[in-house]
Amino acid sequence: MKGCFQVGLYRQGLLHDLSKYSPTEFLVGIRYFQGNRSPNNAEREDIGYSTAWLHHKGRNHHHFEYWVDYNLRGELESSPIIPVKMPGRYVVEMMMDRIAASKVYAGDAYTDAYPLQYFERGKAVMDFMHPETAELLHYLLKMLAEEGEEKTFAYVRSHLHK
Repeated sequence: MKGCFQVGLYRQGLLHDLSKYSPTEFLVGIRYFQGNRSPNNAEREDIGYSTAWLHHKGRNHHHFEYWVDYNLRGELESSPIIPVKMPGRYVVEMMMDRIAASKVYAGDAYTDAYPLQYFERGKAVMDFMHPETAELLHYLLKMLAEEGEEKTFAYVRSHLHK
């Protein structure tokens, strides 16, 4: 919420991740809470998938997994699934979500480079992200790592959030 507010995304900041308070997500969070990583990963390890994540990604536009659809036009012929380009305001919200999660999970070890490093470690799943969405997110996270929050958020306010 704080990050979204800082770049002028007030409505998205207020509504961000409200589905986490639904029983489907909240109860998984309680059961699998560890404090240093997502409880969804612990649920995946336990039962093979995450009920909370399936619920969450289908209701929150700032997750790139929301923007995946069936490929009926033969694009990217190697897959029946195709990533869809995300609107800029949701890419910005996704960046803010990654920054906030990084601050929580890294704790005192957090630096502005942490979200970029996390993004780059997850390249295998980026096949499900539209190339232009991935490029924009990478650009913003690299700017964050090199220039810091103040300059990156100023850039977002003046160029992207609308």
